Amino acid sequence: MTKTIELNRYRLGGGNPLFLIAGPCVIEKESFMFDVAKTIKEIADRHQVPFIFKSSYDKANRSSQASFRGPGIEKGLEILQKIKDQLRVPVLSDVHTAEEVEQSAKVLDILQIPAFLCRQTDLLASAAETGRIINIKKGQFLSPWDVKNIIGKMESMKHDRFMITERGTTFGYNNLVSDMRALPIMRGFGYPVIFDGTHSVQLPGGGGDVSSGQREFVAPLVRAAVAAGCDGLFLEVHPDPDHAPSDGPNMITPDGLDKLLSQVKRIESALAEN
Repeated sequence: MTKTIELNRYRLGGGNPLFLIAGPCVIEKESFMFDVAKTIKEIADRHQVPFIFKSSYDKANRSSQASFRGPGIEKGLEILQKIKDQLRVPVLSDVHTAEEVEQSAKVLDILQIPAFLCRQTDLLASAAETGRIINIKKGQFLSPWDVKNIIGKMESMKHDRFMITERGTTFGYNNLVSDMRALPIMRGFGYPVIFDGTHSVQLPGGGGDVSSGQREFVAPLVRAAVAAGCDGLFLEVHPDPDHAPSDGPNMITPDGLDKLLSQVKRIESALAEN
């Protein structure tokens, strides 16, 4: 059993119901972001799944200099604050440097540490100092047991309100593989574990100057992860992923999310009966 983390009216991990972190990869126009957040919230409410809205104000790790990075921290946080207030949902975004953490923590309910930065001690320390919940994405270059060292860092900082997200492991060039053994291994360390179903099907750099992806594999991997016992799901959702400015090939549509949540809730119920 993993630790329970309280977030507003939600209880994350610890055998509580599966929760969802979802939203477009990167923040786009304000009206568009509000509409997507509202749609996802309605879907999550229909399936009785606790929902945290996710989108990045800055994609600082794009393959190409020409790639769309987002509106930046000032405008991005302003949009997330409005969504948070008007829809009454918690919000999450990535933080990339220790310097931006304090400003981000004034708005964000959860600070996300990107996979490439999961071992950056100063960034972890700055995030821990805010007292906010932290979602640490496991690097593609790490084994599940290597996460114990990250957990050791967090515990040495006297911070225990964090979660670990599995997002696939590098498997040769431009490819990732999901090892479902990683989920129970990491849960064994005592903290909530999330499965990122959309980045796990990413083909990093597979499009030359952009990443590609195989969204057709999101649903089977997510179903397997829920059956393996993850505490939450991370899914990037966009109404028109083929024309999204970032991560389009691996994002799913709201309709796809609706169908997938219906399936995983049945899996969750079956597990509870055993």
